[in-house]
Amino acid sequence: MLPTLLDAATPVPPVGGHVPGRQEDTMATTPGGASAQARRDPSGPSTARTVLVTATAALGGFLFGFDTAVINGAVAAVGQQFSAPPFVLGFAVASALLGCAVGAWYAGGLADRYGRIRVMVLASVLFTVSALGSGLAFTIWDLSFWRIVGGLGVGAASVIAPAYIAEISPARMRGRLGSLQQLAIVTGIFIALLVDYALVVLSGSATAPLWFGLETWRWMFLSEMLPAVAYGVLALTIPESPRYLVARQDLVQAAHVLRRFVGGDVDERIREIGRTLAGRSERGGFATILGPRAGLLPIVWVGIALSVFQQFTGINVIFYYSTVLWQAVGFAEQDALAITVITSVTNIATTILAISLIDRVGRKPLLLVGAVGQFACLGVLAVLFGTAPVVDGQPTLAGTAGLVALVAANLYVVFFGVSWGPVVWVLLGEMFNNRIRAMALAVAAAAQWVANFVISTTFPALAAVGLGLAYGVYTFFAFVSIFFVVRFIRETKGRELEEML
Repeated sequence: MLPTLLDAATPVPPVGGHVPGRQEDTMATTPGGASAQARRDPSGPSTARTVLVTATAALGGFLFGFDTAVINGAVAAVGQQFSAPPFVLGFAVASALLGCAVGAWYAGGLADRYGRIRVMVLASVLFTVSALGSGLAFTIWDLSFWRIVGGLGVGAASVIAPAYIAEISPARMRGRLGSLQQLAIVTGIFIALLVDYALVVLSGSATAPLWFGLETWRWMFLSEMLPAVAYGVLALTIPESPRYLVARQDLVQAAHVLRRFVGGDVDERIREIGRTLAGRSERGGFATILGPRAGLLPIVWVGIALSVFQQFTGINVIFYYSTVLWQAVGFAEQDALAITVITSVTNIATTILAISLIDRVGRKPLLLVGAVGQFACLGVLAVLFGTAPVVDGQPTLAGTAGLVALVAANLYVVFFGVSWGPVVWVLLGEMFNNRIRAMALAVAAAAQWVANFVISTTFPALAAVGLGLAYGVYTFFAFVSIFFVVRFIRETKGRELEEML
């Protein structure tokens, strides 16, 4: 693992020979120090300015959603183009998730070593190269390679966006701003599906040539280049994280960023950041999150479990397999596609609702309500699918059963969208202290991508045995998640990042 800058060495004393956090620190009165610079710049924190900066960081989430969803409209065409057998085609689709896990794993170390902004730019480059390579692929194997490259960008974005947003947001609105990550993800999924649909309408088929003689499915991938480049360009216009700047001993710039985006007592905040950075492991990298029990610090295990539970309740089965699922239980293809679109819009609407609630209600209550709601909805689906009559090898939901299943599935998305979708990303960005945030978030996000891969690849096998079994498994994990939230999740609403243990 790469050594991290935050963990590489003891902080260099600032001007005046004092270490931030000591009582005798004179930074506030040192000529040219952080506070002197603060007094020269009368501008204070602006909500609009902070929202714009965090929205720019959240563009990584948009690309996260866009990249993982854009292949949906191209799958059949890719299989036909390259005469790919089902297993190879499935690997090409799922390969991006493997890249996501690797990208997330390394993003924390890179962010601590080179800064949050540079990792955003790197992710932008990976997205752009992946879009170009996938659109111009010669074989199914180089397409898989370019999908893995895009996955590296998705993994990096899944770490750096919540970390950066948490570090530059005022505590009073950090939950709402952190939720922009999930809103960006679900919007990216929706736009990707919309682009796929629009391109097929223009050409008539995903296999038909469109512009410059390139097949339509290739333009689906190439369309990602526009937001990918925009992400990189815009990332260069936003300030670096104040926590990273303090670690670099760039106290003047750190004070400037804190004053413009966070507010409050800037000198005290810098001292607190310095105090939380002091005493960090000199070994750096992964060593910063090692603990005396079970190999990792307890808070890191909580973050990993939070990520895994988010995926193990089966949310991505709804998004990856919904059309196939509804057709399997008796809905016509057109109706199944319409249900998928409704589900996508529902997810966006509930995420917006979560943004309005998270800083008023708190993180833990939303997670608890979401866990209970998901358990109830998944239980209904498990019973309906498990008891449905089987026709031609598939369970068939007719009449009232079909309507109840439709309502339960969309209510499940509502409960997820207002709780576990956005709240998990908010908590991962703020629950770790300054010494371990980037590295711990990287490990938790990597675990999330591995869990996503496990759920996505095992669903067809579980569904082959019976949809009742598949949803029974997800119901079990939703039930366990209720007790996990009650026992292990601590409320972080309104707390400064420097207060995290």
